[in-house]
Amino acid sequence: MEEKLNLILSKLGSLETDMQGMKANMQGMKADMTDMKADMTDMKADMQGMKADMTDMKADMQGMKDDIKRLDAKVAKIELTLENEIRVNIQRIAEGHLDLSRILHDAMKPNAEVEMLAIKVRKLESEVRDIKFRLA
Repeated sequence: MEEKLNLILSKLGSLETDMQGMKANMQGMKADMTDMKADMTDMKADMQGMKADMTDMKADMQGMKDDIKRLDAKVAKIELTLENEIRVNIQRIAEGHLDLSRILHDAMKPNAEVEMLAIKVRKLESEVRDIKFRLA
């Protein structure tokens, strides 16, 4: 019986050692769970910050969309002004310049004829001098 009692006591000792090991493991798991809880809290805070940043970005994007719409309207207005006013005015100026060029060309035509006559008169004067010189 004593043998049985010693066997039971040795088993109890072994069981107590196992229980202490399990208790140590449980405390380690408890510490790990506490760390995980802290990490989850940090992640939750980070997610809240990211959510706030995303909300800000959404507002900024809406502002940019509004700015782009205003720019599109301004560009369309500028294109219409170019097409309907500036292009027409440039064409009018070009036509006026062409008319002035023609008028100037026509006005200089008689001047060119006078220049040709002056050259011919000089040539004739030179020939008359030459003839006078020979006769004299």
